[in-house]
Amino acid sequence: MAVKLSKEVQLLGDMARAFAESLDLELTLKAILKSLDTHVKLQKGTITLLDPGTETINIKVAHGLSEKSKQLGSYKIGEGITGTVVQTGREIVVPDISKDSRFLHKTHSRKSTQGKQIAFYCVPIKLEGRTIGTLSVDRQVQKGDDAEAHLNLLNIIATMVAQAVKLNKLVESEKRQLSEENLRLRQELKTHFNIDNMVGTSNAMKQVYRLIEQVADSNATVLIRGESGTGKDLVAHAIHYNSSRANKPFVKVNCTALPETLLESELFGHEKGSFTGATERKIGRFERANGGSIFLDEIGDFSVNLQIKLLRIIQFREFERVGGTETIKANVRIIVATNKNLEEQIKEKLFREDLYYRINVFPIYLPPLRERKDDIMLMADYFLEQFSRENNKKITRISTPAIEMLTSYHWPGNIRELENCIERAVLLCNDEVVRSEHLPPSLQMIKKSDALPGRSLIEIIENKERELIIDALKKYGGQQRKAADELGVTERILGYKIKKYGIFPKLLS
Repeated sequence: MAVKLSKEVQLLGDMARAFAESLDLELTLKAILKSLDTHVKLQKGTITLLDPGTETINIKVAHGLSEKSKQLGSYKIGEGITGTVVQTGREIVVPDISKDSRFLHKTHSRKSTQGKQIAFYCVPIKLEGRTIGTLSVDRQVQKGDDAEAHLNLLNIIATMVAQAVKLNKLVESEKRQLSEENLRLRQELKTHFNIDNMVGTSNAMKQVYRLIEQVADSNATVLIRGESGTGKDLVAHAIHYNSSRANKPFVKVNCTALPETLLESELFGHEKGSFTGATERKIGRFERANGGSIFLDEIGDFSVNLQIKLLRIIQFREFERVGGTETIKANVRIIVATNKNLEEQIKEKLFREDLYYRINVFPIYLPPLRERKDDIMLMADYFLEQFSRENNKKITRISTPAIEMLTSYHWPGNIRELENCIERAVLLCNDEVVRSEHLPPSLQMIKKSDALPGRSLIEIIENKERELIIDALKKYGGQQRKAADELGVTERILGYKIKKYGIFPKLLS
């Protein structure tokens, strides 16, 4: 095993490349043994690793052994030369394997040596002070061999193998953590978008819940209709996460966010060189959603060209990438939404009638917030709790005058506008109660319009006084003494004010 310095350098260089080229442990270890064979002409080589659970030492990779021989090469700690090296953590050199009784020949791979002297080198693979396996090689003894030099080289390589094992453990641990995190996030999404978690008890919303339950576990195309801000995306999420596709991808595409040329590439992908700037192949959203669901928000903004391609996907479940010829099958559940009047668009030749009938298989209509007055305060309280928690504030309720403003407003921006309104109120509020002055000017106008023109300063002050009294009585369950202490007045004065403003404390308990 007379190895010149140049061969050692080449060998170590090859091994460094093996580390750089792959994170796969088995591929890396095979490359190491192949480099050993190339540069030092070994007869056989094996890398074994200890299984801590079973306390057995098994061949991970081998050179010069059949698959059957590899499976036979399993040792207990302390058994044979391999087991002894793992047990003691010290290398063993056998000058002639035919003359050493410790050699068990478990792999049945060594036949007659025909007068040749075969040496066996076995060195420990150590990681963080523990022996985790062995590196062993067979090689015909040559005149002038330097056993100590061979041993030093193998120990260096064993150290590199240990680092490969360590890196593999880190990669596997990272993969496991990512897999667990992915599973946790999917479960959170499924829980978050459960129908039971959707806010709203009005008859209109109960009908929406029934429709979601009926269609969720089918493959039917769903058309969600409603004004902007009514929560169409939440319904799409609920349909997906309550279906048998819940553990598969849910891909959302906002059709108004991209121009037609980019939207086509985004949906269907493109081939390298299909247009200027297409420097590599791109996988589209339909491919990424394979097995799951795709949500096309604002389908009414699709160009006629894209409508034709979407019609083909719905009909035949197939498409081609931009600039490509390969037909790709799409196992995707399609959910679409729009705030536009598609029937009017059909009359104006802006929307294809055949596509309309394809997507209108199972329509779900989301009513605007002004038609769901019963749900306004439910959602307001939900957003109040959410934003109070996010901003580390202890805001417990909304005052009566503020409630009147919220329920009197017509909400042209629907739920999205209500959410923004409550978030603003939480940011402005430095007390435990959201009051009318914390609401946006658009809602303040509601209160002003209810009042007589030219309302005096006295009326404004009286209205504020009435609001404070109601809040204090609510806080203490209608108890006038505690409410008076809160307001800094006597109980007699508070009683006078209660009578003046027509307040009924028992109703506030």
